[in-house]
Amino acid sequence: MTQAPISSRCSRGLDVIRAFPPHQPVMSLTAVAGAAGLARPTARRILLTLERLGYVRPAAGGFALTPRVLDLALTYLLSRNLWQVARPHLEGLVARTNESSSIAQLDGPDIVYVARVAVPKIIALAVTIGTRFPAVATSLGKVLLAALPPGAAEGCWPSRAGPGSPPAGSPAPPSGPRNCGRCGPGAGRSRTSSSRRASGRSPRRCGTGTGR
Repeated sequence: MTQAPISSRCSRGLDVIRAFPPHQPVMSLTAVAGAAGLARPTARRILLTLERLGYVRPAAGGFALTPRVLDLALTYLLSRNLWQVARPHLEGLVARTNESSSIAQLDGPDIVYVARVAVPKIIALAVTIGTRFPAVATSLGKVLLAALPPGAAEGCWPSRAGPGSPPAGSPAPPSGPRNCGRCGPGAGRSRTSSSRRASGRSPRRCGTGTGR
C-alpha cells in the first residue's frame, strides 16, 4: 500500500521539540541539531520559527522549551476526557489497594501513560503523564498486547534498545511485518494498580496472551 505524503517541515519541527531530553531544560543549537538529526542551519531555522510561535525561548547557552508545549499534550487528553472519566476509578482503586494506579495506551511498540494516581513510596517507579516504556517490558504493555487480535502485535516489537528493553537473552521476536497498523493511539488501554516494571521478558507469542 502506498503511503500518504507527509510534510517534512512539520516532521522536523516535532523532531526538534522531542530533542530536548529529561532534566536538560537548555540545549545549544549544536546539541539540538545532533539530537534531531538535522543540519545546523535547518535546526536554527526551526528553532527561530518555534520561538516566534512561542514554543521555545532563547536561554543562556542555547534554547529552552516554553510551557506552551504542554498545549500539544493537553489537547489530546482533553479531546478524550480521559482524566475526568478515569480519576474517580483510579482514586478508588488506590484507596482499596494502597498501590499506584495508572492508565496507558499502546503507541507502536511502546506504552504511554495517559492518567495516573500515585502513592508515595520510598522506592517508586518514576512515572508521569507521557512517560513511555517498551510494551514488551512492562506488565501494562503485556496486558495490552495480549488483548490484540492474533498476529496484530508482531509490529509492536521495539526496533531499538532503550530503557526497559528486554535483556539480550530474551527470545527473538517472531518474524512478520514491522508495522501492523493496529498499534497506534487508541489501539488499547490498560489499567494497573501497581505500575511496576515487569521482568522484561518477551511474551512467547504476541497477541495470544501467553507468555513466559
